[in-house]
This record gives sequence, C-alpha cells and structure tokens, in this order.
Amino acid sequence: GSFNTGWTPEDIPDDPVTPTPTPETAEKAPLYWTVYEYGRLAEKNGTDCNMPKEIWQKNIDWVAENLLPYGYDMICTDGFMAMLGDDNAGHPYMTSYAHIPLTELIQMCKDKGLKLGIYDNPLWVHGSLDCPIEGTKYTVRNLLYEQGKDQVKNPDADGDIFTWIVPSHKGGKEYIDGFFKYYKSIGVDFIRMDFMCLFEDGIRGGGTKGEGRGYGSAEYRLALQYIAEAAQKYGVFTSIVMPNMKDHGQYEAQYGNMVRIVDDACEGGWDHLSSRWRGAQYIKVDQWPAANNQFDGFIYWSDITGRGKIIADGDFTLIHSFDTDDECRTSISLQLVAGGPIAVADQYNTVGDRVKFYQNEEMLALNADGFVGKPLTTDYTDENSQIWWGTMSNGDVVVALFNREDRTISRGVELSQLGISGTMKCRDLWTHTDEGEVSKVSASLPAHGCKVVRLSKPE
Repeated sequence: GSFNTGWTPEDIPDDPVTPTPTPETAEKAPLYWTVYEYGRLAEKNGTDCNMPKEIWQKNIDWVAENLLPYGYDMICTDGFMAMLGDDNAGHPYMTSYAHIPLTELIQMCKDKGLKLGIYDNPLWVHGSLDCPIEGTKYTVRNLLYEQGKDQVKNPDADGDIFTWIVPSHKGGKEYIDGFFKYYKSIGVDFIRMDFMCLFEDGIRGGGTKGEGRGYGSAEYRLALQYIAEAAQKYGVFTSIVMPNMKDHGQYEAQYGNMVRIVDDACEGGWDHLSSRWRGAQYIKVDQWPAANNQFDGFIYWSDITGRGKIIADGDFTLIHSFDTDDECRTSISLQLVAGGPIAVADQYNTVGDRVKFYQNEEMLALNADGFVGKPLTTDYTDENSQIWWGTMSNGDVVVALFNREDRTISRGVELSQLGISGTMKCRDLWTHTDEGEVSKVSASLPAHGCKVVRLSKPE
C-alpha cells in the first residue's frame, strides 16, 4: 500500500536546530545476532547470498531459545543479500531484504520476542529516483551528485559503488529524517550504517586508488548531524561502520551512539581478536581502519569511550572460530570489559558446543550495568595495556588481566595502583568462585588466556 508519513511542510523546521547529541538511547552497548556469517560464506563460495526463509526461522528460533534469555534481544541484517526498495511504496527506502519483505522479517522476530535491526545507510538510495521526498517539492533525483556543482575528492572516479545522496542538496535533511521516521514506523530502532569512509574520502582500507568520488569531510559532518537529529527525534540507535575517525573520532563521537573501531571480523579467530597486523606501526590516523585487530582497536580508542559516551564496536564474534576455550573467554571478556557490544555471528548449525561462552551471566552483568573499562595505558606496545579495570555503578571494581602472547605470562596489579586502599572481596567471573579478600589481583595466564574478577568492599 502507499506510505504516508502524515507530515505537512509546516512540520519541517526551516533551519537545523543544532543539539549536541550523543543520542540518549546510548545507555549500553547492544547484544544481538547478525546474518554476517551466512552472507560471507555464500559470497566466498560463489553461491546465492540470500538466506532462505527456513534458515532465517532456524536461526531466529535458536537465538530466541539460547541467547534471548541472556539479553541478546535483536537479529540484525548485513550486506551481502538483496536490499531492495519498492517503486510502489510511495517512499524511497528499502522495503525488502534477501527478497523477504522487512515487515515479514520484523514479524518473524517479534513472534519470538526479538527485534529486527537493520543494516542500511540513510545516504543510500534503494528506490526510484522519481520518488518524492516527503514534505518537500523535490524528488530523490535532486539529491544526487551534480558534476561541476559538487566539489568531490576524486572527480575522475568512475562513479560510486553505492548511489549516495549529497546531504547539503535541498531535500537532503528531509530525506534523512524520512529514513528514520520510516524505520521507526515499521518497528526498527537500530541502524547499522556502513562504508562511511567511502562517502567521506572515496577510499577504504588504506587504499589510495579511489573507489568513489569522496564527498568530503564537510558533507560527512553534515550527514552525521542530520542523522543524529533524526535518530534522536525518533528514538533510533545509530551504529557507524567503517568511519575514518578524523581528528580522533571527533564527529563520530559527537553524533553517533556506536562506532566501529576495528577492521572486519572476516573469519574471526585469534587473528581478528589480537594478531592481525598487530602493533603500533599499523595504526593509521584519520583513515579507516585505524586498527586491524580488536585488542589494538579497543586499547587505542579507549580514551574516547566511557559511560554516556560513544560505544566502541569490535565487529562480530564467531565463537566457533577460536582454537581454545581460553581464546573464547578472552574474546567475550575484552568486548564486555571495553563496554562494546557482543554481535553473535555463529549460526544454529555452526556454533557447536560453544554457546555457553555467550551465556556467562556474571560477565553479561557488565553490559547490563553500562560498564566501560579502560586499560592501564593506551600504548598497545606496553604490556600494561593488557590490564583493564573500571567501576560498576554500585561501586564494585572489575579488573581484567589479559595475555595476548603465545606463552604463559604472569600478570598482576596492586589495588593501590588503582587508588584502592586496603583489601577487597574478590570474585572470579569465569570460574564463578569467591577468592577471599585481596590487595592484589594476579594470575599466571595461559597463552591467549584471561582472568576477570569483580571486587567488592568487605562486609
């Protein structure tokens, strides 16, 4: 049927009001499941990437049974699959994913107590260019790049791999507003917006060859501002993916809820968690991706995170991809201790017997609390960057000792180093045991292992 937002032109403010959003929805990082693994494997195998409805149902059922009781309350789409608009919808936004109407996917999730999160970008066009932009006299065509008028970084580029809108064009603000209004109206309150580096600079992954025009930092900042205003207005959580994070993430931190701080998970494993291009020489300033593994990324960006601040996103987790149980525990621990999301990419038929690592309620309590820990140093070449700590809202202190090395290592920290005098009661969050009162947290850690404890005041 036709889609009407019920807006009249009078409802549209003449001038952008400039709040300074970090939108209020960002109390904590989301816990969710993603279709990533299915799409990526199909792409690699050269088979149809569109997940059939019966596989959707099996995964949704598995998530509802095994993860929803632990707080993972959302299924999220990704790239890979068909993202199509409907020229008869009366609006220019995506209406189906993997050739299944979004409303149907939303209902399948809802029937199991889950929400649907959407991978889409309010700067992309999926529908007809002749579609009117609600509340304006313009059509989508008006928002496209105009040669000679729009200053871009790579004017000689063959075009773009996405159809981007230019936010400063008349109707751009309303197009972005309409995007969030539409998604909220069908029951979506989480949007994962990808390839922001391509929009801004026209390059990604340290390449120099232009993959697109690159609309520049001023347009990118305007886009983020319009996105933040609309997302806040409709109560939608925004996740910014593949950002350049120029000026140490200044605009992303101001305008987004969550931001990707590491290269793609790919096959997961210790490679993505710690070893891919590990070390200082690989951190790239003002260019996606700054870091190529989660540890480097979480350490490097820990100075801009914290309660009520931008959430650092370490991309997806494939718990079946790890070689040892120690690596599994370290994967979950690093993300929860850093205040990041857990985005499960394993499927009902690939996870094996490892779902238990996603179900540690004592660790997940950190997420529920909005906890965000910090390393002792942001210098990822210093082993003190493998000791993290922070405070729960009730005053309990969480300390995590990590071992990124391939051999057994002893790690420890005196509570006095954390500004704590005397002793604290110590609880190990993986062995679920009380360890008495301590004045120091220390452990002999196996290769790739960790120890996470929660300290509380003695009675």
